[in-house]
Amino acid sequence: MRINFQTHRRAPVFSMAAASTALLSLGIGSAFADDVTLPPISVGAGVRTSFTHTKVDGVSDKVDDFALDSVRLYLSGSVMEHIGLTFNTEYNSSDEKVVVMDAIARFEFSDTLNIWAGRFLPPSDRANLYGPYYANHWGVYQDGVQDGYPSESVGRDDGVAYWGQFGMVKVSAGAFDVNSLTGGKSDVIYAGRVMVDFWDPEAGYFLNSTYYGEKDLLAVGVAGQSSNGDKAYSADFLLEKKIPGAGVVTVEAEYAKYDGLGGYDSNYTTDKGYYVLASYLFPQVVGIGKFQLLGKYGEAKFEDGANPLVNPEYKQKTTEVDVNYIIKSFNARVSLFYKDFKFDAVKSDFSQVGLGVQLQL
Repeated sequence: MRINFQTHRRAPVFSMAAASTALLSLGIGSAFADDVTLPPISVGAGVRTSFTHTKVDGVSDKVDDFALDSVRLYLSGSVMEHIGLTFNTEYNSSDEKVVVMDAIARFEFSDTLNIWAGRFLPPSDRANLYGPYYANHWGVYQDGVQDGYPSESVGRDDGVAYWGQFGMVKVSAGAFDVNSLTGGKSDVIYAGRVMVDFWDPEAGYFLNSTYYGEKDLLAVGVAGQSSNGDKAYSADFLLEKKIPGAGVVTVEAEYAKYDGLGGYDSNYTTDKGYYVLASYLFPQVVGIGKFQLLGKYGEAKFEDGANPLVNPEYKQKTTEVDVNYIIKSFNARVSLFYKDFKFDAVKSDFSQVGLGVQLQL
């Protein structure tokens, strides 16, 4: 559902200047040779695919499923100095449709002055700003806590935002249209986020759930969105420390409350909860990669049901354990995962075990 695309930094670069030179050598486009200098364009792709074995308590039949969870195409480049364009698409197996994920007109004048307009991730929690491709764990957005903010498509909204980096502080704020997902009261949602990196800085608008030891991090962020009295807010925390010769330790946590705005269950007005995640990346290279152990626990409570008789309040407890094989950071990794979901009412408990593969160009 959600992504932190950072393709303009990570995708391979196709040089339009080189293409122009080739055309000129064939005598094509020479009339424009003195007037046009085309900037480079970065192009990339990503895929997440998995196998899951699901067991629902009280149901004898078990479900085995192969899924093409996500396919993304990335395109980003500069129109001219300080002005850029990003266009990304997303396919997911839930509806088997290809949608416009990002379409961003980027005006980037300095670290402290950046204006984006179009469709993109609004100011929100860290989890929305890293998405599944840059998450530390496999089972993102299933705990009732992570990124329950309302969205137009794949966690994105249509709108305009300012963001800037002031040393160790990053701020962002904007206004967005989410196609009446606010209950028909207003299409406009106002969003903001403030984050402080006490150790190494995190450049740019988007974030990661881990940097696999490339940074030492101690970061705290708060975010909020509102529309006509309805609101949602969250606080997130990330600590990552590389221990020389002894691997990388990461701890991530978040508390969120969706009070009339967003949430995981549309039958309930209030959705609130927290999660804690910890991982350890071993320093030894085994074959072509390194092993990582990860555990995550979350609790969410759903209140103020549309009909108390039909929609009584309930709690969800989510546990995830991963054994990850990190081959090339976020560009090549394999995850063996176990997820357990328990509910004290309304829904049936179930568990999943599976294997996931992620590749990016």
